[in-house]
Amino acid sequence: MPKLTEDARAQLAASLPGWAMAEGRDAIRRAFRFADFSAAWGFMSRVALLAERMDHHPEWSNVYNRVEILLTTHDAGGLSEKDVALARAIDRLVP
Repeated sequence: MPKLTEDARAQLAASLPGWAMAEGRDAIRRAFRFADFSAAWGFMSRVALLAERMDHHPEWSNVYNRVEILLTTHDAGGLSEKDVALARAIDRLVP
């Protein structure tokens, strides 16, 4: 899987609102906030099932009602279309 082209990178802000370039990494990140731990954990469970189906797994963390997700394609050495596709799919899970 090749890394994203400069043209594709330039379109990320418009095509993935809420996602931003991760500082110091060739990756995108987004923070989510939920009503409580249970809602955050449920979201993470749905993302985990989605990631398994897509065979592309996020780097993430969870503290109580907050979930932070970072996407990069390790095999490509940075951002790829796999990250964009997973970010779009994750966004569809958010109410």
